[in-house]
Amino acid sequence: MPRMMADSTMETGNIGGAKGFQFSGVRIEHLGATEYTLVTIAVDVTGSTALFADDLRKCLIAAVESCKRSPRSINLLLRVILFSTSLARGIEELHGFKPLAEIDPQSYPTFKPSGGTPLFDAMFSVVGATNAYSKKLMDQDFLTNGIVFVITDGDDTSSVATTGMIKDEIERGTRGENIESLIPILIGINAGTCKNYLAALETEVGMKYKDAGDATPGSLAKVAEFVSRSVSSQSQAVGTGGPSQNVSATI
Repeated sequence: MPRMMADSTMETGNIGGAKGFQFSGVRIEHLGATEYTLVTIAVDVTGSTALFADDLRKCLIAAVESCKRSPRSINLLLRVILFSTSLARGIEELHGFKPLAEIDPQSYPTFKPSGGTPLFDAMFSVVGATNAYSKKLMDQDFLTNGIVFVITDGDDTSSVATTGMIKDEIERGTRGENIESLIPILIGINAGTCKNYLAALETEVGMKYKDAGDATPGSLAKVAEFVSRSVSSQSQAVGTGGPSQNVSATI
């Protein structure tokens, strides 16, 4: 279960009936629009990311800042999590789903990479939380769609969640049971020998894989741009009954 931020405007929800998996989101009475795109970014802060941790944090900040400049920023609700076995229960929620205007990405803490990779837990968390929070909103007549990103450099080393659990949540999202449409994206950065493993997850669980190449400031800047551009496209698709058709095939 991720650590939740203490905020009276937020409430906690459970993910997919799985024990120990929770998320937070802004209370419905604090929402002002009628349609929202739910965005989640999960960032790998395991030991192998230590050499590019500062650039990884800058990438996250740049992506959020760019989303804040979007013409549809008031229709975006963002959740950010970090994942590593060195964190309590493997996942730390920097903040749950909340309006971009209430988020200061410059306040995100310095990354301190260590530990192994609970990749499946992160994947299950981003998709499951999106489905669960979307259902809550749609039950109150909000229109919602979603897009999630998991940024990692390696394979799973320690998770409670299984690929079957992830696949079930992705299929629930793509069938439109609890959300109008959902785009799940796995981004490999400095993935090296893990590229084939990560790419295979696209077939195994249905999460689209994008390889960003080596971890350089330039490639991470492209990741930030890709995230922002993809969020904007999906946000424009809310209310159409389907996912955005404009998410780039490459980063």
